[in-house]
Amino acid sequence: MKTKIAVFKGQGIRKIIYNNEWWFSAVDVVAVLTDSNNPRVYWNAMKTRVKSDDGLQLSTICRQLKLEASDGKKYETDCANTEGMFRIVQSIPSPKAEPLKRWLAKVGYERIQEIENPELGMRRTKSLYEKKGYPKDWIEKRLRGIAVRQKLTDEWDTRGAEKDLEYAILTNEIMQGAFEMDVDNYKKHKGLKRENLRDHMTDLELIITMLGEAATTKITQDRDSQGMPKLQSDAKDGGAVAGRTRKDIEHQSGAKVISRENFLIQEKKKQLRKLP
Repeated sequence: MKTKIAVFKGQGIRKIIYNNEWWFSAVDVVAVLTDSNNPRVYWNAMKTRVKSDDGLQLSTICRQLKLEASDGKKYETDCANTEGMFRIVQSIPSPKAEPLKRWLAKVGYERIQEIENPELGMRRTKSLYEKKGYPKDWIEKRLRGIAVRQKLTDEWDTRGAEKDLEYAILTNEIMQGAFEMDVDNYKKHKGLKRENLRDHMTDLELIITMLGEAATTKITQDRDSQGMPKLQSDAKDGGAVAGRTRKDIEHQSGAKVISRENFLIQEKKKQLRKLP
């Protein structure tokens, strides 16, 4: 575990990775969003008040994690993950917390809209990638890949695979067959840590990934597979289809499909080469 500082409105909020997700110091958030001269006392009083108001115990959504203090030593501190921190923010009766509360309400409203009309979610995703600098042709492939992935996970869901862990196992089977690397090793190959691997893939890498997942979906449907062992076999076979295609491309072109660089870096290099 390594302590990190998240800057929020010019003030430091300590955070730390625990169980592969960010956990934030509750006292630091209270210090930023209130005018309290003693955030620790405010936080302790807040835990008691919220418990008596609506039955929620804020202490149950927190975990004691060691964070570095101003004296350079580490002390056990109440920390909450992102979901828990949002719940804490909602319980802070301070004008400083209102902008964040309004933002949370807006995000919640948008998610409800997307449930009723999934196309809105795709539009927002497209807009986000455009703001990050991705070209339209890459974005179209990425969005198509998301749709292919969703169709595959829908099949897994109805055929007995449990979410998260088993989805990760099945995905690794596809990636291993397609690229001879599982997701973690592929991210290491690209020098990534917590970033989304697919957001750092090149055009061809996205296409090969999409092919592996689309092939797995068809194989699973045609075999009418049920249960994790059969789904795992389907994933291996689907990944192998993509892997053979990748190798054929590499043989014909004489160049590797798998790249250490992310797509945006390659695009910037192309643009620089075009400059006079």
